[in-house]
Amino acid sequence: METLIKVDLKSAPETQEYIHNRWHPDLPMVAYVKPGAEFRVECIDWTGGQIYNDNSARDILEVDLTKVHYLSGPIGVEGAEPGDLLVVDILDVGVLEESAWGFTGLFAKSNGGGFLTEHYPDARKACWDFHGIYTSSRHIPSVEFAGIMHPGLIGCLPSHDMLSTWNKREAELFATNPERTPPLCALPYAPTAHMGKMTGSAAATAAAEGARTVPPREHGGNCDIKDLTRGSKVYFPVYVNGGGLSMGDIHFSQGDGEITFCGAIEMAGYLDLRVSIIKGGMAKYGVLNPIFQSSPMQPNYTKHLIFEGISVDETGKQYYLDPHVSYRMACLNAIEYMKKFGYTGEQAYAILGTAPVQGKISGIVDIPNACATLYLPTEIFDFDITPNADGPTKKVGGTDLAVVV
Repeated sequence: METLIKVDLKSAPETQEYIHNRWHPDLPMVAYVKPGAEFRVECIDWTGGQIYNDNSARDILEVDLTKVHYLSGPIGVEGAEPGDLLVVDILDVGVLEESAWGFTGLFAKSNGGGFLTEHYPDARKACWDFHGIYTSSRHIPSVEFAGIMHPGLIGCLPSHDMLSTWNKREAELFATNPERTPPLCALPYAPTAHMGKMTGSAAATAAAEGARTVPPREHGGNCDIKDLTRGSKVYFPVYVNGGGLSMGDIHFSQGDGEITFCGAIEMAGYLDLRVSIIKGGMAKYGVLNPIFQSSPMQPNYTKHLIFEGISVDETGKQYYLDPHVSYRMACLNAIEYMKKFGYTGEQAYAILGTAPVQGKISGIVDIPNACATLYLPTEIFDFDITPNADGPTKKVGGTDLAVVV
């Protein structure tokens, strides 16, 4: 497998021209490949090495989120034109030998927060060791599971019109509550933009309007789909000549929703890819957002505890068919359950963000309550976590997530 992009983990991302951290249609391609080509792309972790394998969460507290995400690319595919579909087969996802570890962060509310930031507002960190396909953490006892390695972020470059649409609609949202913490969205920010191979006035102009990589959008981007693993296939809309495929934010494992914001097990790693083109595919299939085929490979966990949540929040307030509230309550219900076995709330929160839990909208029509469910695989624990007449018989303890020191 040819390594098309090789990263240097010991050098600053800003010194590497095959890496960028903003979306812009004028980013130069770092390489071109022909349809049918197979190649490897290495990626640094999403923060660019700002997080360390230690027992302090100070780096989580102080990480500069205006710099993220660092992506490898863009890669052009010969013959790809606006309106086509770029077909990307994910042949393999793996760990870089020189960086065989990962991290999970509970971000402070003042610096990004997370799905449950009102309950867990302080910075915390768990570091994970990799054992082949399995992982365990010194910060979370009695848990080991097989990962579903995948790119959290992958997509093609936007057109100028699409970039303008993104910036306009997100600026309008931001203006509705500009003082909110965490903010409603991440607007363009030139001072920390790294525009890959662009230099001079062109780079300065692009940095001022380049879209941040934080959310998923029509082109793909930061979708955090855990099942986008080896053996899956993605169909990306093409908006610029060549497509401009970029990727990064590789995860060893993640639960549905990546609920702690930095909720997956983040790592440096590589993707082995094959690309092809469907000419005119966007119109042929009515594609507005990427679609993908799932992989035949996944952890074979067959036993789950399933926690329900409805559209009534923790204060008792009723919402109308709100699946966001429902899923949050399913997560909180699972956390409260795990706390009965001695896990801290932060540890349980991290488990839901990293283990291959499934999140589902199970009911969306029964007014006024949507029902969301969270499937927690019981086999990831080294003890029986299911309910019984004797109550919780094991109490884990003796460790916790890293705190700010």
